[in-house]
Amino acid sequence: MRTGQVVFVSLSLLCVAAPARAELVFFATGRSLSVKAHRIEDGALILTLRNGSEIVCDPAAITRIAPDEAPYPEPEVLTVSAQPPGPISERVPTIDDRAPNTAYAEIIDRVAAQQGVDARLVRAVIEVESGYRPRARSARGAMGLMQLMPATARQYDVTNPYDPAANIEAGTKHLRSLLARFPPALALAAYNAGHAAVERFRGIPPYAETRNYVTRVLQIARRS
Repeated sequence: MRTGQVVFVSLSLLCVAAPARAELVFFATGRSLSVKAHRIEDGALILTLRNGSEIVCDPAAITRIAPDEAPYPEPEVLTVSAQPPGPISERVPTIDDRAPNTAYAEIIDRVAAQQGVDARLVRAVIEVESGYRPRARSARGAMGLMQLMPATARQYDVTNPYDPAANIEAGTKHLRSLLARFPPALALAAYNAGHAAVERFRGIPPYAETRNYVTRVLQIARRS
């Protein structure tokens, strides 16, 4: 039996047996991703991300899926007491009326303007990287809203990568440095897979995770 077939069978079993909780997906490239769940549809592996979006993967690109023993903290669910009927403009906004990035809009707009980066792109990166969870941490050690790796945090003198302002500032500076070297799509690929991978492949690396990442970020940025 070929390797790809073995992976597919093992993933199929996981799809049946895995409990409904956070999971760690390990890619053949050595990268990993924490997701809410996975399923198999028509021979493709569907990963449900923490922000509700989905990524379609070739099962052969995944080596294994395991329970995430240290899942990211989920956002608090805010509730508002019932309000009297009236025009929408007269109601107090509930959490459902607000965009998920409202809490950090001022920081994003300020830092993006200072660094000369499109704020829509910064928002899209944050949404895909962490789903706007300031305490997010990946299995590989990426931290905070823009998922700074320890080396990147040190590069930009970030002492607390879970501080939203410091994280957004460093992440935006890093994104700006990549945009200065590459076109937008390649800069995003470098943000996800590293600039060395982009240079080695002379384009977006042939990693399912990176290709889906670039597509997702650009889609969100365009509709913002």
